[in-house]
Amino acid sequence: MARYADPGALEWVESGGGPLIAVPETVLPFWAGADSEELDTDYDRACEVDGHIGLLPVGDSAALVFGEEPASTSYLPDHSTFVRWSAANSEAELLAGVPAALHAAVWGSEMHWRVPGPVLLFDSAWPGGTAAHQEHLRIPLEPGSYAVRAAYAQPGPETWLGLVQLRRLSH
Repeated sequence: MARYADPGALEWVESGGGPLIAVPETVLPFWAGADSEELDTDYDRACEVDGHIGLLPVGDSAALVFGEEPASTSYLPDHSTFVRWSAANSEAELLAGVPAALHAAVWGSEMHWRVPGPVLLFDSAWPGGTAAHQEHLRIPLEPGSYAVRAAYAQPGPETWLGLVQLRRLSH
């Protein structure tokens, strides 16, 4: 698999070409990925998500699908934001543009995502049961409801990035 993000300060997750997905750890066994006897696999359902983000039912919870493009993705806990690397000359350049991108972003519609706890970000083609053995990133979210919104921004002349921001909703 080609690596678009140079090794640096963050761990980045990439896909083989399809969407990335964040699945709550408690329902990982229910995500079959592309390995299914069904005509419409979980991976197929993830590929059908229209837009930057979408939610798909998984077990008694939901997974957050990162649509549009299979960009290298990481999570910035200080901003409660997934950052998707579309174009930048370096990780440092990309990360330096995040504050300006967050400030200037034109956010899409907000959706609400209820999570039972930590989630794993990985390639949606993989079955959830094998995700911990593949390239993945564990995001230690607190159980609860989150408002999720997405945007695409250009904080510099050669820097483009996607943003998926989470905001914890009060109980």
